[in-house]
Amino acid sequence: MRALVSRPGTSGSTGVADVREAAGEGTVRVRTLEVGVCGTDREIAEGLFGAAPEGEERLVIGHELLGVVERDAHGFARGDLVSATVRRSCGRCAPCLAGAPDACATGDYLERGIVRLHGFAREVVFEHHEHLVPVPPSLGRLGVLAEPASICARGIRHAMAIGGRQPWTAERALVFGAGAIGMISTMFLRLAGLEVWTAAREPSDAPAAGLARELGAAYASVEEVPLADLRAETGGFDVVVEATIDAQAKVDAIGMLRRSGVCCLLGIDGRPGHVRIDRRVIGVDVVLENRAVFGSVNANRVDWLAAVEDLDRARRRWPEALERFVGLRVPVERWAEAFAHRGVKATLVFEEA
Repeated sequence: MRALVSRPGTSGSTGVADVREAAGEGTVRVRTLEVGVCGTDREIAEGLFGAAPEGEERLVIGHELLGVVERDAHGFARGDLVSATVRRSCGRCAPCLAGAPDACATGDYLERGIVRLHGFAREVVFEHHEHLVPVPPSLGRLGVLAEPASICARGIRHAMAIGGRQPWTAERALVFGAGAIGMISTMFLRLAGLEVWTAAREPSDAPAAGLARELGAAYASVEEVPLADLRAETGGFDVVVEATIDAQAKVDAIGMLRRSGVCCLLGIDGRPGHVRIDRRVIGVDVVLENRAVFGSVNANRVDWLAAVEDLDRARRRWPEALERFVGLRVPVERWAEAFAHRGVKATLVFEEA
């Protein structure tokens, strides 16, 4: 069957190849409909990240699955739409044993299509039922957004829990970044009733800006409006979600908080170099104003379930806007086009609707 494979650590090795079905990987047979593309997939293709399964040279990539169950099994019926969690337990640490591999304490986890476990960019996937996430028929092909949405749901859940450690009300939020994580975070925060500003490099007349406004958020182009001006205009934010590939944006985000604000860092930037921060922000404001900063990765099953529910709520509230989140759908053979896409989300299609 067709699959998108790569040799981790080797740039230029990504391509479509024929692979065997791997029934030993799970108990439920799922036919892949679409697989979303994200920055992690691009890093693997560039030879910067990822690890093949033990004893193998190639990795089937892709971790944002939308599929359909092919045979009744373990409570799933033929025809059910599903997604699947990505991270697998190390089997040893307290978080993993408690069902929270997103908080794995050993770092010896596996991740579908990323670390030592084949991914979903293939025609047929076998998965254990406990890792499958039901997608309601009403959500349809937009279920391909379940994985990035689960990351947003986890980050926001933790931000609210951290803020709630003391008397606190979240009223105003800022999201850095207009990719999938940024736009879904904008959408989920609006669903939660917060005033939201989305800040990104795209100009104020870019499609991403229009999409943010359609979700009821304000948009600020950081190329046009200095962050200091935005903070002065708004008075700062209770919640800041950083979802960029720029470490400088992470430290800039800390300075956008107001008293008791919480900053969630979701973006990844492993490039060498240094960032700059005003001494007073980290040396005075974070302490005296009870600001909190944390990082969040992957997602717990509870966040997947919440994310799918919120995506369906968003579909009912902003149906046309949500449809535009997926700006490009191409067959897997045209994977390079999807990897080059810089809209909110591109997907690889294995089977048409």
